[in-house]
Amino acid sequence: MKIDAVPLFIERNFLLIAVVMSGVALAWPPAFIWVKPHIPLGLGVIMFGMGLTLEFGDFAEILRKWPLVGLGMVLQYVIMPVLAVAISYALGLPSDIAVGMIVVGACPGGTASNVIAYLARANVPLSVTMTLASTCVAPILTPAIIYLFLERQVEIDFWSMVTSVFWIVVFPLIDGLILRRLFRRRLEPFLRWFPSLSIIVIALLIACIIGLNQATLLGLPFLALLAVVLHNTMGLAAGYGLARLARCNRRDARTLAIEVGMQNSGLGVALAVKHFGAATALPGALFSLWHNVSGVALARRWRSRSE
Repeated sequence: MKIDAVPLFIERNFLLIAVVMSGVALAWPPAFIWVKPHIPLGLGVIMFGMGLTLEFGDFAEILRKWPLVGLGMVLQYVIMPVLAVAISYALGLPSDIAVGMIVVGACPGGTASNVIAYLARANVPLSVTMTLASTCVAPILTPAIIYLFLERQVEIDFWSMVTSVFWIVVFPLIDGLILRRLFRRRLEPFLRWFPSLSIIVIALLIACIIGLNQATLLGLPFLALLAVVLHNTMGLAAGYGLARLARCNRRDARTLAIEVGMQNSGLGVALAVKHFGAATALPGALFSLWHNVSGVALARRWRSRSE
């Protein structure tokens, strides 16, 4: 295989690559659990690559679409908590699992959504803006939603969350934007490799999550897994459908679907363990795995359509 054909091969087969890595991780977790400390760095590298493919003008356009950002945040903080309650009731979930579902549903969008938006050729500036906006209001809305449904007060460190998003998402993205503006022509030969790099990092992330949760997955918590799959799938579908009803174009509708359906499940796990007990963290752990798998599959479908 010619070196120039490698990026194309990876892009066309990233679902297969993710599945193979995941199978290895399930069989032998040590092959991928070493990735865990490096996940923020990997996501930062991807965001830097995104910055190299974007212009400052792309973000200026988002200022004219501020109602769309507001719509996305409303959908996220309404649809996902309501779906969590409805699914828990419909499936008759045990109380611990139902609590974990509601906690995940009350969380903001996760940084992985920006990567999936990039791979799906959705509106990356809109995705980044929505992630940052939903994170900024999370210290208020997430505890309020949890209290509304579970009557339990929780606290979220505002500066810790915003700082994390800044260093993983905003800082590397701005660095990429600046370098593209200064060295546009010199960077062109390298840009075609960044989608492939993003795919490998996401595949490693999924495999790492599977390795870390091998015991849980082999325990086959079918009802909890079904609830998480329904939660994520219905969130993606509702986000896309309602965005189209609001007359968003397909690219923006895809972005809203990704932002609504993909949660900051890591925060969900941390809140569940701290305030409700370890047993309630299962939905968050499963969501961490599933929303990346479904996101990769959806990105592959939308990317092929765009091509």
